[in-house]
Amino acid sequence: MKQFIHDETNRLDYELVGDYYLPCLKAPKSPNVGRFGMIYLDYLRNNNKAIYSGLLMSGKLKSHVEKIDMQAEEMFSQLVQQMVKNEGVDEALKRSNQLIWIQQMNSIRNRAEEIVLSEVVFT
Repeated sequence: MKQFIHDETNRLDYELVGDYYLPCLKAPKSPNVGRFGMIYLDYLRNNNKAIYSGLLMSGKLKSHVEKIDMQAEEMFSQLVQQMVKNEGVDEALKRSNQLIWIQQMNSIRNRAEEIVLSEVVFT
């Protein structure tokens, strides 16, 4: 018996293991994404198993998660820029009082992250 065979009907390769031919399957690589993408992937895996399984089986999981991550990062960046401008957190404040500047920037970043998570990631 041959060690490896190829089935044209389903286009899979099989390896002889003992007396049985088992399919040679490889798990897809996990997507290389940022924090929002990882949060979204974890959310799908734990809360939307049907969508997660469908995307995984169709091979579209990586591109979908990367797309969501990119959208979330862009929205986060825009929100932070808008909030900084609207609240007057600028370089002059940074030079005059660094502690207040850090507090305000942390507040802005936390609020922007909450908005992104609720509107992009957890929808």
